Amino acid sequence: MIYKSDPASIEVFLTDTSNLKTGRTPGVYFPETAEETAELLRSATEGGKRFTIAGNGTGTTGGRIPEGDYVISMQKLDAIGEPMHLSENQATLTVQAGALLENVQRMVEQAGWFYPPDPTEGLCFIGSTIANNSSGARTFRYGPTREHILRILVALPEGDLLDIPRGKYLADENDLFRIELPLAGTLSFLRPQYRMPETSKHNAGYFSKAGMDLIDLFIGSEGTLGIILEADLKLIPFPRHLFSCLVYFNTLDDLFSFTARAKSAEGGVTPRVLEFFDGNSLDFLRKEYPDIPREAAGAVFFEQETTPESEESDLELWLELMESSGALVDLTWIALDREEQRRLTAFRHALPLLVNEWLNRQEESKISTDMAVPDRSFRELFDFYDSSCRKNSFTFIIFGHIGNSHVHLNILPRNREEFLRAKSLYREFVEKAIALGGTLSAEHGIGKLKSPYLAAMYGESGIREMVRIKKCFDPNLVLNIGNLIPESYLAT
Repeated sequence: MIYKSDPASIEVFLTDTSNLKTGRTPGVYFPETAEETAELLRSATEGGKRFTIAGNGTGTTGGRIPEGDYVISMQKLDAIGEPMHLSENQATLTVQAGALLENVQRMVEQAGWFYPPDPTEGLCFIGSTIANNSSGARTFRYGPTREHILRILVALPEGDLLDIPRGKYLADENDLFRIELPLAGTLSFLRPQYRMPETSKHNAGYFSKAGMDLIDLFIGSEGTLGIILEADLKLIPFPRHLFSCLVYFNTLDDLFSFTARAKSAEGGVTPRVLEFFDGNSLDFLRKEYPDIPREAAGAVFFEQETTPESEESDLELWLELMESSGALVDLTWIALDREEQRRLTAFRHALPLLVNEWLNRQEESKISTDMAVPDRSFRELFDFYDSSCRKNSFTFIIFGHIGNSHVHLNILPRNREEFLRAKSLYREFVEKAIALGGTLSAEHGIGKLKSPYLAAMYGESGIREMVRIKKCFDPNLVLNIGNLIPESYLAT
C-alpha cells in the first residue's frame, strides 16, 4: 500500500474537468490489491476517516474531488486479462478498475473482439465508466456500459468484498434483496421505489426496475455504495467493415426528418451512430475546416457497420434517404477507409477543442447541459434551448447524440453578467427536460456539481429512497460523501 501526503503528490487529485476549485485532502492511498482496498474501508470507522474514490480526472461533475476526505486512487489496479471465448459470438475480458479504456479497447480489437461503450475520453478508468454507466455515440445501437458488464467485484464500505456475477442476486417478487456478508451481516432492502425516466440514456441516481439485478444497482451509483475493483466485460466480434458520413442540410426541419427516418431504419439503413451539429457548431469548426458549406443549417454524422460485399448496396440506401430528405448530397463527406475515417473522427473531436480555445480568451467558464428526453419530446426541448439562448443573445452551440434524443447545449459567456444569466437559465432547462419525461443527466452523472438539482427530478421522496439504499450499504457514511446525494439529506 502506497500513501502520499506531500502537496506535490496530492495536488493532481484536487481537480478534474469540472473546474471545481474546492478540493482538499490530508493524503492519497494507492491500494495495489483488492484486499488492501477492503482493509482501508474496514479501518475507516475506527479511525473516523472518510474516503473519496479517484478515477483518472476525466469526469465533468467533480465526483473525484475530495472536500477534506482521504482519497483512494485506483491507478495501481490496472491489470487487463486475456479474452476468454464464451461462444462464436461472445467473449469476456477481466479487467481491474484502473485500466484505461483506450488500452482495453485496443487490446480486444487486436484479438478480433469489440467492446462497444465509447465515452469520448479514452483515458478514463474502466472502473469509472462502470460506476458512472458511461455511454457515448455508439450507445444508439449498443446501449450504455450497463449492457456490457457480466460481473463486478466490489469493496463494500464496511470492508466486505462482494463478487456480483450477473444473475446471482435478483430482487424477488416483493422488490426485496437479501445478501449475507461476513462483516456487515445480513443486508435486506427494497429496491428504490421510484420511476425511471422514459429515455434511452440515463445516468442520474440509482437504477431501479422490477426484478432487477444487484449488479445494476452498483453500475451508475458513482461509487457511493462500494468501490468497483474488477469487472468482466462482455465482448462481441469486431465489425468486419464500416463506413461513416457527414451530411449537411439547408434547414433543421430537413435534418430532423432525416434523423427520425434513420432512427426508424427507414429504407433499410441501420446506423450505429447518429450525431448532430447545429449551425453555430459548424461556425466554430469552419475555422479549421473552411470547406464547410455556408448555407448549412446543421449536419449529421453517422456510422454504418457493413461488409465488403454489402458496402455498395448499403451506401445506396443511405444516398436514397439523403436525397429524399433534402440533404446537400453533393457536399456529403463519405469516409470508406480507415485513414479517411480517422480524418472524419478528428473533425468530430475538434469541436470541444475549438470551444476551449475560445473560452481561454474569456473570463468565465461554460454552462453546459447533459439532459435527454423521450424521442417524442426532443424537438420541443431543442427549440427551447435554441430560442432561450437567442433571446438572451448568448454565444452557444448545440451538438451531440441526436440518436438518443440527447444533445449538449454549451453556453459560452463573454462576461460575468452573462454567466449568471446562463446559470439561472440552466435551472429552467432542468425543469423543462424533467417536465418532458427526461433526465437531468444522460451520460456525465451527477457528482458534486449537479446534486443540488437531483431533487427536482426525483422529488424529496426519491432522494430519501437513495439515502435509504446508501445507509444500508454505508451506515457510517465513509464513502464518496457529497457525490450524487446532496449531503444535507444524509444528516437526517
